[in-house]
Amino acid sequence: MSVDSEPGGVSLPVSGILIAVISSFINGSTFVLQKKGIMRSRDRGVSYLTDVVWWGGTLSMIVGQIGNFLAYNMAPAVIVTPLGALGVLFGAVLSSWILREHLNLLGKLGCVLCCCGSVVLIIHAPKVEAVTSRLELEDRLSDPVFVLYALLVVVLLAILIVWVAPTHGSSNIMVYVAICSLLGSFTVPSSKGLGLVAPDVFGGGPQSSRVLVLFLVLLGTLAVSILIQFFYINKALESFSSNVFEAVYYVTFTSTVIVASALLFREWTALTLTDSLAMLCGLTTVCVGVVLLRISQDALITWKKKTD
Repeated sequence: MSVDSEPGGVSLPVSGILIAVISSFINGSTFVLQKKGIMRSRDRGVSYLTDVVWWGGTLSMIVGQIGNFLAYNMAPAVIVTPLGALGVLFGAVLSSWILREHLNLLGKLGCVLCCCGSVVLIIHAPKVEAVTSRLELEDRLSDPVFVLYALLVVVLLAILIVWVAPTHGSSNIMVYVAICSLLGSFTVPSSKGLGLVAPDVFGGGPQSSRVLVLFLVLLGTLAVSILIQFFYINKALESFSSNVFEAVYYVTFTSTVIVASALLFREWTALTLTDSLAMLCGLTTVCVGVVLLRISQDALITWKKKTD
């Protein structure tokens, strides 16, 4: 589904945007429910794998990932990913209600900025996909710049998982955040790539071994990336606030996904200079809103006037 957003007939991917928004709200409940399950199981002295609330959060994550997969194949990644800020907003509200994590005036202002920034992103997002076929995808995947970027990400992930996480992960939130965010460089391109390759695999026509191999590689990359993210998200929630993790995770995840999408799909090439500046301002507004949500956890806001 799409609607004309300009006199020239350029359409806005309404269905993709709607699915992205719904998925963001579902994903926003994931960390809160999993954190609540971890807290409940810790109080009872049992594993969180036996807690029904934790499994509810896990189910939300699965549904949210399915929604993200659909959204990424119906709208450009540069608009779907930033809309995840709505999940941060919803997660902050749920955290204040379920986890009793305080949401003060600064946090509420951050929620407003997330909404405003998301609206700007929707209005000025690319209206067309830069890659629309499997052949174009294969050509982009073999691009030396993207290959070099992917190899760099793999090396960084290996260093973080093997050496840094075991010693500093429980004391520095950025370790787990960096691992999960860097994996976004593979999850989002794999999701969009599967949507482009699937018609050739399941379309009923003649298939080549090359197409099937590409499909299996993308599927395997997506599955491994999601499983590793799932593991380290839960390790982060065992040690840190769900609000803090989700806010910081959103900013870094969005940044890595946009970089990976720009290198692989080059969706930014479909934007005018005005739209590019508006998208940058919208993304900045969203990130500021997320940071305010993070700061609000430790800030004390008072309207009382100081007296001598």
